[in-house]
Amino acid sequence: MRVLVLGGTGSIGAGVVDALITRRHDVVGLARSANAAKRLVAAGASVLPGDIREPLAWIGAVSGFDAVVQAASAFGADDERVEGALVDLLLGRLGTTDRPQSLLYTGGCWLYGASGDAVATEDTAFDPLPAFAWSVAHVNRVRSASHLRGIVIHPAMVYERDGRVFERFRRDLDSHRRIRIVGSESVRWPLVHRRDVAALYALALESANAGAAYNGATVDSVPVGEIARAMSRRAGHSAPPAIQTTDEVAAELGEWARGLGLDQRMSGWKARRELGWVPLHPDPLADIA
Repeated sequence: MRVLVLGGTGSIGAGVVDALITRRHDVVGLARSANAAKRLVAAGASVLPGDIREPLAWIGAVSGFDAVVQAASAFGADDERVEGALVDLLLGRLGTTDRPQSLLYTGGCWLYGASGDAVATEDTAFDPLPAFAWSVAHVNRVRSASHLRGIVIHPAMVYERDGRVFERFRRDLDSHRRIRIVGSESVRWPLVHRRDVAALYALALESANAGAAYNGATVDSVPVGEIARAMSRRAGHSAPPAIQTTDEVAAELGEWARGLGLDQRMSGWKARRELGWVPLHPDPLADIA
């Protein structure tokens, strides 16, 4: 397939680009800067210049693709406006030509809210943080679109050994020798390695049915205190994690960061069962160590 990836140099999208190219798809990435374009070319993708904040400048190009993957986010105060305009245009332009087209849209684990001991599945009702409540309407619109194949992926907390959701912990160790966590050490995060969630996007693009949704979680939960202590031990530090309140982290990073304090469990078994997804990083704590 010829696939346009939005956010192709980001936390999720960079892995998606790699996974699709490995599986011999023709991949084009939207790039708003020369640096982003250079990274896409180095990965083996072609480049479409453009910015999700100015979609009218490039939206006409989507007619030439079999699929669009939306994995971009500005994480800014105007996210709701930017994403709303983008989704309106994508749903308005895709599926209007003779070629079948697909839209693979990114939701997220934080749309389920704090699950506590319950394990969120694709059938669990959404209970999003206020900062992300607007996203639910987009998820529902993509899944219910009748003129294209709309698919939604809800990634868990995406990590690498020292990157993605763990990057803030690494910076804390470098600068303070003590990791800050939100809420308490018992707060649980569902986790997925960036390469594993990228493989899920590729599988869904290739074989998921229209209207499908999949949770991308390798493990349903790991206490954040265990993550912080494992990273500290590896770095040779013994200080226990410092606890931040959700108000403190929101004041530092923005309202979206309240999600770091959500106590969640989330199942990824539907993707294993229906798509044959086999994560290659089943033990995040072992990856950290």
